Amino acid sequence: MYSIINADTLFIQTIYIQINEGKWRERTQPRRSFISETYGKVYALGGMGADTTPQAYVRLYEPGKDQWLHLTSMPTPRYGAFSFLRGNKIYVLGGRQGKLPVTAFESFDLEMKSWTRYPCIPSRRAFCSCAATDGAFFSLGGLQQPGPHNFYSRPHFVSTVEEFDCEQGVWLKATRSCRMREKRADFVAGCLGGRVITAGGLGNQPTPLASVESYNQLKRRWEAVAPLPSPRCSCASIQTPNMLFLIGGVSQGPSNAVEALCLKETV
Repeated sequence: MYSIINADTLFIQTIYIQINEGKWRERTQPRRSFISETYGKVYALGGMGADTTPQAYVRLYEPGKDQWLHLTSMPTPRYGAFSFLRGNKIYVLGGRQGKLPVTAFESFDLEMKSWTRYPCIPSRRAFCSCAATDGAFFSLGGLQQPGPHNFYSRPHFVSTVEEFDCEQGVWLKATRSCRMREKRADFVAGCLGGRVITAGGLGNQPTPLASVESYNQLKRRWEAVAPLPSPRCSCASIQTPNMLFLIGGVSQGPSNAVEALCLKETV
């Protein structure tokens, strides 16, 4: 359960959606693997040890030498975190330590090989998702755990949206108007065309969600997008500049669906 970033091989399925037209379409080409023209480096951050303890290791794989190198460990051990590459830094948000969600927000400077800590995610939620735009990071949704004094309350799904402004270096005050339309956890989040996308997951319904939402930062509101052809949660995802892929997951049972959300102008 590592966070992997900047991998070279990308698995592509040929189902996509035109956001502005609001419908899913299927291409005729078969699935394929794409390999970048220049072989970059692969970074693996954190993970779970054999005894299930969270790890802080940072490893670098160099394809030309076919070897893994150990780099400066993360300040906060964790697994299942979200990682984003921005310039010469890898940003790591959230994750888990056993059953406890992590709120740590840190970045690794690829040139200096050192870590920087940022203000923690404001609220602690399990199974939330994170996304990044050019100027902001988002912590979205999840399962809110009861406080230490609320013995009779139960975990509940939330539509929380917390935004970190990169220019100001602070988490902006959350407002009700910026919340997602749907309460959800264990879902896929990404960014297309400057908009944050949330898709699928679990909510207050008895089955996984099919709904997809798009966040307009200028209007600071969420808008509905055509639903997933295959409602599911626990998906893996791959983000490219123009496509957001949802891979596998769980529906009524394990799912082998691979679908992608695509910007209209790239079709």
